Amino acid sequence: MTTLTDPKKQAVDTGALVPEKKGLHRDLKSRHMMMISIGGTIGTGLFLGAGQVVSEAGPVGAVLAFLFGGMVMYLALLCLGELAVAMPVSGSFQSYAMKFISPGVGFTVGWLYWINWAVCIAANFTASAIIMSLWFPDVSIWIWCVLFAVLVTALNLISVKVYGETEFWFAGIKVAAIIAFILAGAGLMFGTVGNEGAIGFSNFNTGAGLFPNGGWALFLTMITVVYSFQGSELVGVAAGECENPGKNVPKVIKGVVFRIIVFYVLAIIVLGATIPYKEAGVLESPFAYVFGRIGIPIAKDIMSFVVLTSALSASNSALYVCSRLLWSMSKDGHAPKWLGHLNSGGVPINGVFLTLLLSALSLLTSEYAADTVYIWLMSSVGLTGCLIWIVIAWCQINFRKHFLEIGGDLKDLVFRTPLYPALPIVAIILNICIIASLAFIDGQEIVLYTGLPIILGIYLYYIFLHSKREEKPAEISK
Repeated sequence: MTTLTDPKKQAVDTGALVPEKKGLHRDLKSRHMMMISIGGTIGTGLFLGAGQVVSEAGPVGAVLAFLFGGMVMYLALLCLGELAVAMPVSGSFQSYAMKFISPGVGFTVGWLYWINWAVCIAANFTASAIIMSLWFPDVSIWIWCVLFAVLVTALNLISVKVYGETEFWFAGIKVAAIIAFILAGAGLMFGTVGNEGAIGFSNFNTGAGLFPNGGWALFLTMITVVYSFQGSELVGVAAGECENPGKNVPKVIKGVVFRIIVFYVLAIIVLGATIPYKEAGVLESPFAYVFGRIGIPIAKDIMSFVVLTSALSASNSALYVCSRLLWSMSKDGHAPKWLGHLNSGGVPINGVFLTLLLSALSLLTSEYAADTVYIWLMSSVGLTGCLIWIVIAWCQINFRKHFLEIGGDLKDLVFRTPLYPALPIVAIILNICIIASLAFIDGQEIVLYTGLPIILGIYLYYIFLHSKREEKPAEISK
Protein backbone atom coordinates (compact mmCIF):
# COMPACT_ATOMS: atom_id res chain seq x y z
CA MET A 1 0.00 0.00 0.00
CA THR A 2 1.27 3.50 -0.82
CA THR A 3 2.22 5.55 2.23
CA LEU A 4 3.27 9.13 2.83
CA THR A 5 6.85 8.01 3.38
CA ASP A 6 7.12 6.09 0.13
CA PRO A 7 9.52 8.05 -2.14
CA LYS A 8 8.11 6.34 -5.22
CA LYS A 9 4.49 7.13 -4.54
CA GLN A 10 2.38 8.60 -7.29
CA ALA A 11 0.69 11.97 -6.89
CA VAL A 12 -2.95 11.57 -5.87
CA ASP A 13 -5.40 12.45 -8.62
CA THR A 14 -7.76 14.81 -6.80
CA GLY A 15 -9.94 14.97 -9.89
CA ALA A 16 -10.77 11.30 -9.32
CA LEU A 17 -12.19 12.13 -5.88
CA VAL A 18 -14.92 14.32 -7.38
CA PRO A 19 -14.77 13.67 -11.14
CA GLU A 20 -15.60 16.45 -13.55
CA LYS A 21 -18.97 16.01 -15.22
CA LYS A 22 -18.51 16.25 -18.97
CA GLY A 23 -20.47 18.56 -21.25
CA LEU A 24 -20.03 22.13 -20.04
CA HIS A 25 -17.67 24.47 -21.91
CA ARG A 26 -14.63 26.01 -20.21
CA ASP A 27 -15.05 29.46 -21.76
CA LEU A 28 -14.87 31.72 -18.69
CA LYS A 29 -11.70 33.82 -18.37
CA SER A 30 -10.28 35.15 -15.12
CA ARG A 31 -11.79 38.62 -15.71
CA HIS A 32 -15.21 36.99 -16.15
CA MET A 33 -14.74 35.00 -12.94
CA MET A 34 -13.69 38.11 -11.03
CA MET A 35 -16.72 40.11 -12.11
CA ILE A 36 -19.14 37.19 -11.65
CA SER A 37 -18.09 36.93 -8.01
CA ILE A 38 -18.08 40.71 -7.49
CA GLY A 39 -21.39 41.07 -9.34
CA GLY A 40 -22.98 38.29 -7.32
CA THR A 41 -21.88 39.96 -4.07
CA ILE A 42 -22.34 43.71 -4.57
CA GLY A 43 -26.05 44.36 -4.81
CA THR A 44 -29.06 45.77 -3.03
CA GLY A 45 -27.58 44.66 0.31
CA LEU A 46 -25.04 47.47 -0.06
CA PHE A 47 -27.03 50.04 -2.03
CA LEU A 48 -30.21 49.77 0.05
CA GLY A 49 -29.25 47.95 3.27
CA ALA A 50 -26.05 49.74 4.31
CA GLY A 51 -27.92 52.75 5.68
CA GLN A 52 -29.86 50.50 8.05
CA VAL A 53 -26.63 48.99 9.41
CA VAL A 54 -25.19 52.48 10.02
CA SER A 55 -28.42 53.48 11.79
CA GLU A 56 -28.44 50.46 14.09
CA ALA A 57 -24.74 50.01 14.83
CA GLY A 58 -23.51 53.60 14.45
CA PRO A 59 -20.83 54.63 11.93
CA VAL A 60 -17.92 52.99 13.76
CA GLY A 61 -19.98 49.89 14.49
CA ALA A 62 -21.01 49.63 10.83
CA VAL A 63 -17.40 49.77 9.68
CA LEU A 64 -16.46 47.07 12.19
CA ALA A 65 -19.47 44.97 11.18
CA PHE A 66 -18.54 45.02 7.51
CA LEU A 67 -14.88 44.31 8.30
CA PHE A 68 -15.99 41.33 10.38
CA GLY A 69 -18.43 40.15 7.70
CA GLY A 70 -15.67 40.45 5.09
CA MET A 71 -13.40 38.33 7.26
CA VAL A 72 -16.06 35.60 7.60
CA MET A 73 -16.49 35.64 3.83
CA TYR A 74 -12.71 35.41 3.33
CA LEU A 75 -12.44 32.39 5.63
CA ALA A 76 -15.10 30.58 3.59
CA LEU A 77 -13.43 31.45 0.29
CA LEU A 78 -10.04 30.25 1.54
CA CYS A 79 -11.65 26.89 2.26
CA LEU A 80 -13.45 26.89 -1.08
CA GLY A 81 -10.23 27.77 -2.90
CA GLU A 82 -8.50 24.54 -1.94
CA LEU A 83 -11.52 22.49 -3.01
CA ALA A 84 -12.25 24.34 -6.26
CA VAL A 85 -8.64 24.25 -7.48
CA ALA A 86 -8.19 20.56 -6.64
CA MET A 87 -11.62 19.59 -8.01
CA PRO A 88 -13.04 22.27 -10.37
CA VAL A 89 -16.54 20.93 -10.97
CA SER A 90 -19.69 22.89 -11.75
CA GLY A 91 -21.59 21.45 -8.77
CA SER A 92 -18.95 22.92 -6.45
CA PHE A 93 -19.92 22.71 -2.76
CA GLN A 94 -22.93 20.49 -3.52
CA SER A 95 -20.66 17.90 -5.14
CA TYR A 96 -18.05 18.28 -2.37
CA ALA A 97 -20.70 17.80 0.32
CA MET A 98 -21.83 14.56 -1.34
CA LYS A 99 -18.30 13.18 -1.32
CA PHE A 100 -16.81 14.52 1.90
CA ILE A 101 -19.83 14.76 4.25
CA SER A 102 -22.70 12.57 3.03
CA PRO A 103 -24.99 12.18 0.01
CA GLY A 104 -27.89 13.41 2.13
CA VAL A 105 -26.13 16.65 3.02
CA GLY A 106 -25.15 17.14 -0.63
CA PHE A 107 -28.76 16.59 -1.71
CA THR A 108 -30.06 19.04 0.93
CA VAL A 109 -27.48 21.73 0.17
CA GLY A 110 -28.10 21.55 -3.56
CA TRP A 111 -31.88 21.87 -3.42
CA LEU A 112 -31.81 24.46 -0.62
CA TYR A 113 -29.36 26.66 -2.52
CA TRP A 114 -31.42 26.32 -5.70
CA ILE A 115 -34.67 27.32 -3.97
CA ASN A 116 -32.92 30.22 -2.26
CA TRP A 117 -31.52 31.75 -5.46
CA ALA A 118 -34.62 31.02 -7.54
CA VAL A 119 -36.74 33.06 -5.11
CA CYS A 120 -34.09 35.80 -5.17
CA ILE A 121 -34.49 36.03 -8.95
CA ALA A 122 -38.16 36.85 -8.47
CA ALA A 123 -37.35 39.48 -5.86
CA ASN A 124 -34.80 41.10 -8.17
CA PHE A 125 -37.21 41.10 -11.14
CA THR A 126 -39.78 42.78 -8.91
CA ALA A 127 -37.27 45.36 -7.68
CA SER A 128 -36.23 46.09 -11.29
CA ALA A 129 -39.86 46.49 -12.34
CA ILE A 130 -40.61 48.88 -9.47
CA ILE A 131 -37.68 51.08 -10.56
CA MET A 132 -38.93 51.11 -14.15
CA SER A 133 -42.40 52.10 -12.93
CA LEU A 134 -40.87 55.32 -11.55
CA TRP A 135 -39.97 56.31 -15.12
CA PHE A 136 -42.90 54.65 -16.90
CA PRO A 137 -45.83 54.74 -14.42
CA ASP A 138 -48.39 53.71 -17.03
CA VAL A 139 -46.74 50.33 -17.67
CA SER A 140 -47.77 47.49 -15.34
CA ILE A 141 -45.07 46.01 -13.12
CA TRP A 142 -45.78 42.46 -14.35
CA ILE A 143 -44.94 43.52 -17.93
CA TRP A 144 -41.49 44.68 -16.85
CA CYS A 145 -41.01 41.44 -14.91
CA VAL A 146 -41.75 39.43 -18.05
CA LEU A 147 -39.44 41.55 -20.20
CA PHE A 148 -36.57 41.25 -17.74
CA ALA A 149 -37.15 37.51 -17.44
CA VAL A 150 -36.92 37.17 -21.24
CA LEU A 151 -33.74 39.28 -21.34
CA VAL A 152 -31.91 37.38 -18.59
CA THR A 153 -33.05 34.03 -19.97
CA ALA A 154 -31.75 34.89 -23.44
CA LEU A 155 -28.37 35.91 -22.01
CA ASN A 156 -28.10 32.60 -20.16
CA LEU A 157 -29.26 30.38 -23.03
CA ILE A 158 -26.84 31.55 -25.73
CA SER A 159 -23.59 30.37 -24.13
CA VAL A 160 -21.58 30.66 -20.93
CA LYS A 161 -19.22 33.05 -22.72
CA VAL A 162 -22.09 35.47 -23.47
CA TYR A 163 -23.26 35.18 -19.86
CA GLY A 164 -19.75 35.89 -18.57
CA GLU A 165 -19.29 38.90 -20.86
CA THR A 166 -22.68 40.35 -19.89
CA GLU A 167 -22.00 39.90 -16.19
CA PHE A 168 -18.59 41.54 -16.65
CA TRP A 169 -20.27 44.75 -17.84
CA PHE A 170 -23.18 44.58 -15.38
CA ALA A 171 -20.74 44.28 -12.49
CA GLY A 172 -18.56 47.00 -14.02
CA ILE A 173 -21.43 49.50 -13.73
CA LYS A 174 -21.82 48.71 -10.02
CA VAL A 175 -18.10 49.02 -9.36
CA ALA A 176 -17.96 52.35 -11.22
CA ALA A 177 -20.92 53.65 -9.17
CA ILE A 178 -19.28 52.67 -5.88
CA ILE A 179 -15.99 54.31 -6.86
CA ALA A 180 -17.86 57.47 -7.90
CA PHE A 181 -19.75 57.45 -4.60
CA ILE A 182 -16.54 57.07 -2.57
CA LEU A 183 -14.89 59.93 -4.45
CA ALA A 184 -18.00 62.15 -4.13
CA GLY A 185 -18.32 61.41 -0.43
CA ALA A 186 -14.63 62.08 0.15
CA GLY A 187 -15.12 65.43 -1.60
CA LEU A 188 -17.89 66.31 0.86
CA MET A 189 -15.79 65.20 3.81
CA PHE A 190 -12.83 67.37 2.83
CA GLY A 191 -14.79 70.28 1.35
CA THR A 192 -13.59 69.97 -2.24
CA VAL A 193 -17.13 69.64 -3.65
CA GLY A 194 -20.48 71.14 -2.70
CA ASN A 195 -21.07 74.29 -0.65
CA GLU A 196 -21.11 72.85 2.86
CA GLY A 197 -17.43 73.13 3.70
CA ALA A 198 -15.41 70.23 5.09
CA ILE A 199 -17.49 68.01 7.37
CA GLY A 200 -14.67 65.53 8.05
CA PHE A 201 -15.60 62.74 10.48
CA SER A 202 -17.86 64.88 12.64
CA ASN A 203 -20.78 62.46 12.22
CA PHE A 204 -18.67 59.70 13.73
CA ASN A 205 -19.12 61.56 17.02
CA THR A 206 -22.60 60.29 17.83
CA GLY A 207 -22.70 61.75 21.33
CA ALA A 208 -23.46 58.27 22.65
CA GLY A 209 -20.11 56.53 22.28
CA LEU A 210 -18.77 54.22 19.59
CA PHE A 211 -21.90 52.06 19.67
CA PRO A 212 -24.86 54.38 20.27
CA ASN A 213 -27.33 51.48 20.50
CA GLY A 214 -24.96 49.23 22.45
CA GLY A 215 -22.61 46.43 21.42
CA TRP A 216 -25.53 43.99 21.20
CA ALA A 217 -26.98 46.01 18.31
CA LEU A 218 -23.72 45.43 16.43
CA PHE A 219 -24.18 41.67 16.79
CA LEU A 220 -27.77 41.87 15.57
CA THR A 221 -26.74 43.62 12.33
CA MET A 222 -24.51 40.73 11.28
CA ILE A 223 -27.20 38.82 9.38
CA THR A 224 -27.78 41.93 7.23
CA VAL A 225 -24.04 42.32 6.69
CA VAL A 226 -23.57 38.67 5.77
CA TYR A 227 -26.52 38.96 3.37
CA SER A 228 -24.60 41.78 1.66
CA PHE A 229 -21.62 39.45 1.12
CA GLN A 230 -23.62 36.50 -0.21
CA GLY A 231 -22.73 35.47 -3.76
CA SER A 232 -18.96 35.50 -3.41
CA GLU A 233 -19.04 31.69 -3.41
CA LEU A 234 -20.25 31.74 -7.03
CA VAL A 235 -16.59 31.56 -8.01
CA GLY A 236 -16.70 27.92 -6.88
CA VAL A 237 -19.61 27.06 -9.17
CA ALA A 238 -18.08 28.96 -12.09
CA ALA A 239 -14.80 27.04 -11.63
CA GLY A 240 -16.37 24.17 -13.57
CA GLU A 241 -16.45 26.37 -16.71
CA CYS A 242 -13.24 28.31 -16.12
CA GLU A 243 -10.15 28.26 -18.30
CA ASN A 244 -7.15 26.90 -16.39
CA PRO A 245 -8.82 26.77 -12.94
CA GLY A 246 -5.54 25.92 -11.20
CA LYS A 247 -4.20 29.34 -12.16
CA ASN A 248 -7.33 31.49 -12.33
CA VAL A 249 -9.37 30.39 -9.28
CA PRO A 250 -6.71 31.33 -6.65
CA LYS A 251 -6.09 34.59 -8.49
CA VAL A 252 -9.79 35.42 -8.51
CA ILE A 253 -10.34 34.51 -4.84
CA LYS A 254 -7.49 36.70 -3.64
CA GLY A 255 -8.47 39.58 -5.91
CA VAL A 256 -12.19 39.50 -5.30
CA VAL A 257 -11.91 39.47 -1.50
CA PHE A 258 -9.62 42.50 -1.52
CA ARG A 259 -11.84 44.44 -3.91
CA ILE A 260 -15.11 43.62 -2.17
CA ILE A 261 -13.87 44.48 1.31
CA VAL A 262 -12.26 47.72 0.12
CA PHE A 263 -15.39 48.79 -1.78
CA TYR A 264 -17.71 47.96 1.11
CA VAL A 265 -15.61 49.41 3.92
CA LEU A 266 -14.78 52.66 2.11
CA ALA A 267 -18.43 53.07 1.12
CA ILE A 268 -19.54 52.55 4.73
CA ILE A 269 -16.95 55.05 5.99
CA VAL A 270 -18.28 57.63 3.53
CA LEU A 271 -21.90 56.89 4.52
CA GLY A 272 -21.12 57.19 8.21
CA ALA A 273 -19.19 60.42 7.71
CA THR A 274 -21.67 62.20 5.44
CA ILE A 275 -25.03 61.14 6.98
CA PRO A 276 -25.97 61.37 10.69
CA TYR A 277 -26.53 57.81 11.84
CA LYS A 278 -30.12 58.47 12.98
CA GLU A 279 -31.04 59.60 9.45
CA ALA A 280 -29.21 56.82 7.55
CA GLY A 281 -31.86 54.19 8.23
CA VAL A 282 -34.82 56.24 7.02
CA LEU A 283 -33.37 57.41 3.69
CA GLU A 284 -34.80 55.61 0.65
CA SER A 285 -31.40 55.68 -1.06
CA PRO A 286 -28.45 56.95 1.02
CA PHE A 287 -26.20 56.76 -2.04
CA ALA A 288 -28.49 59.05 -4.04
CA TYR A 289 -28.72 61.39 -1.04
CA VAL A 290 -24.94 61.88 -0.99
CA PHE A 291 -24.77 62.45 -4.76
CA GLY A 292 -27.59 64.98 -4.45
CA ARG A 293 -25.69 66.95 -1.81
CA ILE A 294 -22.83 67.67 -4.18
CA GLY A 295 -25.23 69.24 -6.67
CA ILE A 296 -25.97 66.45 -9.14
CA PRO A 297 -29.59 67.16 -10.17
CA ILE A 298 -30.45 63.67 -11.40
CA ALA A 299 -28.73 61.81 -8.54
CA LYS A 300 -31.83 59.74 -7.78
CA ASP A 301 -32.18 58.67 -11.42
CA ILE A 302 -28.50 57.75 -11.62
CA MET A 303 -28.66 55.57 -8.52
CA SER A 304 -31.98 54.08 -9.64
CA PHE A 305 -30.24 52.99 -12.84
CA VAL A 306 -27.35 51.52 -10.84
CA VAL A 307 -29.73 49.60 -8.57
CA LEU A 308 -31.59 48.42 -11.69
CA THR A 309 -28.41 47.00 -13.23
CA SER A 310 -27.50 45.58 -9.83
CA ALA A 311 -30.79 43.71 -9.60
CA LEU A 312 -30.51 42.42 -13.18
CA SER A 313 -26.91 41.39 -12.54
CA ALA A 314 -27.97 39.43 -9.46
CA SER A 315 -30.75 37.77 -11.47
CA ASN A 316 -28.29 36.92 -14.22
CA SER A 317 -25.85 35.30 -11.79
CA ALA A 318 -28.60 33.53 -9.84
CA LEU A 319 -30.10 31.96 -12.98
CA TYR A 320 -26.61 30.82 -13.99
CA VAL A 321 -25.81 29.15 -10.68
CA CYS A 322 -29.29 27.57 -10.38
CA SER A 323 -29.12 25.95 -13.80
CA ARG A 324 -25.59 24.60 -13.15
CA LEU A 325 -26.58 23.17 -9.79
CA LEU A 326 -29.56 21.37 -11.29
CA TRP A 327 -27.36 20.04 -14.11
CA SER A 328 -24.76 18.79 -11.64
CA MET A 329 -27.35 17.17 -9.37
CA SER A 330 -28.95 15.41 -12.35
CA LYS A 331 -25.58 13.81 -13.09
CA ASP A 332 -25.38 12.60 -9.48
CA GLY A 333 -28.90 11.18 -9.55
CA HIS A 334 -30.17 13.85 -7.14
CA ALA A 335 -32.37 15.58 -9.72
CA PRO A 336 -34.35 14.31 -12.73
CA LYS A 337 -32.19 13.25 -15.69
CA TRP A 338 -33.92 15.67 -18.07
CA LEU A 339 -32.29 18.55 -16.16
CA GLY A 340 -28.95 17.35 -17.50
CA HIS A 341 -29.83 18.18 -21.11
CA LEU A 342 -27.50 20.75 -22.75
CA ASN A 343 -28.29 22.90 -25.78
CA SER A 344 -25.81 23.49 -28.62
CA GLY A 345 -24.10 26.21 -26.58
CA GLY A 346 -23.42 23.85 -23.67
CA VAL A 347 -26.12 25.44 -21.48
CA PRO A 348 -28.42 23.32 -19.24
CA ILE A 349 -31.56 24.66 -20.89
CA ASN A 350 -34.13 22.72 -18.84
CA GLY A 351 -32.53 23.89 -15.61
CA VAL A 352 -32.90 27.50 -16.78
CA PHE A 353 -36.62 27.07 -17.49
CA LEU A 354 -37.39 25.18 -14.26
CA THR A 355 -35.69 27.93 -12.25
CA LEU A 356 -37.74 30.58 -14.03
CA LEU A 357 -40.92 28.63 -13.25
CA LEU A 358 -40.27 28.76 -9.50
CA SER A 359 -39.28 32.42 -9.80
CA ALA A 360 -42.56 33.21 -11.54
CA LEU A 361 -44.57 31.56 -8.77
CA SER A 362 -42.72 33.42 -6.05
CA LEU A 363 -43.50 36.75 -7.72
CA LEU A 364 -46.93 36.45 -6.11
CA THR A 365 -45.35 37.46 -2.79
CA SER A 366 -44.78 40.97 -4.12
CA GLU A 367 -48.53 41.54 -3.88
CA TYR A 368 -48.70 40.85 -0.16
CA ALA A 369 -46.80 42.83 2.52
CA ALA A 370 -43.86 43.39 0.19
CA ASP A 371 -41.72 45.17 2.80
CA THR A 372 -42.12 42.36 5.33
CA VAL A 373 -41.49 39.70 2.69
CA TYR A 374 -38.32 41.51 1.59
CA ILE A 375 -36.94 41.52 5.16
CA TRP A 376 -37.74 37.82 5.55
CA LEU A 377 -36.14 37.13 2.19
CA MET A 378 -32.99 39.01 3.16
CA SER A 379 -32.68 37.05 6.40
CA SER A 380 -33.42 33.71 4.71
CA VAL A 381 -30.70 34.39 2.15
CA GLY A 382 -28.34 35.24 4.98
CA LEU A 383 -29.31 32.02 6.79
CA THR A 384 -28.78 29.89 3.67
CA GLY A 385 -25.50 31.65 2.91
CA CYS A 386 -24.14 30.96 6.39
CA LEU A 387 -25.16 27.30 6.08
CA ILE A 388 -23.37 27.06 2.72
CA TRP A 389 -20.22 28.60 4.20
CA ILE A 390 -20.40 26.09 7.07
CA VAL A 391 -20.68 23.22 4.59
CA ILE A 392 -17.73 24.54 2.56
CA ALA A 393 -15.51 24.70 5.66
CA TRP A 394 -16.69 21.25 6.79
CA CYS A 395 -15.92 19.81 3.34
CA GLN A 396 -12.43 21.31 3.39
CA ILE A 397 -11.65 19.70 6.75
CA ASN A 398 -12.80 16.28 5.54
CA PHE A 399 -11.15 16.64 2.12
CA ARG A 400 -7.76 17.37 3.67
CA LYS A 401 -8.09 14.39 6.01
CA HIS A 402 -9.08 12.11 3.14
CA PHE A 403 -6.36 13.45 0.89
CA LEU A 404 -3.67 12.63 3.44
CA GLU A 405 -5.19 9.23 4.26
CA ILE A 406 -4.95 8.06 0.63
CA GLY A 407 -1.29 9.08 0.43
CA GLY A 408 -1.52 12.65 -0.82
CA ASP A 409 1.28 15.17 -0.36
CA LEU A 410 0.32 18.72 0.58
CA LYS A 411 2.91 19.96 -1.91
CA ASP A 412 0.71 18.58 -4.68
CA LEU A 413 -2.12 20.96 -3.74
CA VAL A 414 -1.79 24.06 -5.90
CA PHE A 415 -3.85 26.09 -3.42
CA ARG A 416 -3.87 25.23 0.29
CA THR A 417 -6.14 26.64 2.96
CA PRO A 418 -3.81 28.23 5.55
CA LEU A 419 -3.86 27.51 9.29
CA TYR A 420 -5.57 24.15 8.86
CA PRO A 421 -7.63 22.99 10.76
CA ALA A 422 -8.05 26.12 12.90
CA LEU A 423 -9.24 28.34 10.03
CA PRO A 424 -12.17 26.19 8.84
CA ILE A 425 -13.19 25.46 12.45
CA VAL A 426 -13.29 29.19 13.23
CA ALA A 427 -15.30 29.75 10.04
CA ILE A 428 -17.88 27.18 11.18
CA ILE A 429 -18.19 28.66 14.68
CA LEU A 430 -18.59 32.25 13.45
CA ASN A 431 -21.29 31.30 10.95
CA ILE A 432 -23.21 29.36 13.61
CA CYS A 433 -23.13 32.46 15.84
CA ILE A 434 -24.47 34.64 13.02
CA ILE A 435 -27.32 32.20 12.38
CA ALA A 436 -28.12 32.21 16.11
CA SER A 437 -28.49 36.01 16.03
CA LEU A 438 -31.80 35.57 14.16
CA ALA A 439 -33.36 34.27 17.36
CA PHE A 440 -32.81 37.66 19.01
CA ILE A 441 -34.04 39.96 16.21
CA ASP A 442 -37.67 41.03 16.53
CA GLY A 443 -39.73 39.63 13.68
CA GLN A 444 -36.90 37.47 12.32
CA GLU A 445 -37.46 34.43 14.51
CA ILE A 446 -39.86 33.21 11.83
CA VAL A 447 -36.90 32.70 9.49
CA LEU A 448 -35.47 30.15 11.92
CA TYR A 449 -38.86 28.60 12.70
CA THR A 450 -39.59 28.04 9.01
CA GLY A 451 -36.10 27.73 7.54
CA LEU A 452 -34.73 25.01 9.79
CA PRO A 453 -37.81 22.73 9.39
CA ILE A 454 -37.55 23.13 5.58
CA ILE A 455 -33.90 22.11 5.70
CA LEU A 456 -34.74 19.14 7.92
CA GLY A 457 -37.64 18.23 5.62
CA ILE A 458 -35.40 18.13 2.53
CA TYR A 459 -32.86 15.97 4.38
CA LEU A 460 -35.52 13.55 5.67
CA TYR A 461 -37.02 13.32 2.18
CA TYR A 462 -33.63 12.14 0.94
CA ILE A 463 -33.16 9.63 3.77
CA PHE A 464 -36.60 8.00 3.65
CA LEU A 465 -37.61 8.39 -0.02
CA HIS A 466 -34.92 9.44 -2.47
CA SER A 467 -32.16 7.19 -1.13
CA LYS A 468 -34.51 4.20 -1.33
CA ARG A 469 -35.00 4.80 -5.05
CA GLU A 470 -31.20 4.97 -5.46
CA GLU A 471 -30.83 1.55 -3.84
CA LYS A 472 -33.39 -0.24 -6.07
CA PRO A 473 -31.24 -0.42 -9.25
CA ALA A 474 -28.41 -1.94 -7.23
CA GLU A 475 -30.75 -4.53 -5.76
CA ILE A 476 -32.16 -5.43 -9.17
CA SER A 477 -28.68 -5.87 -10.62
CA LYS A 478 -27.93 -8.48 -7.98
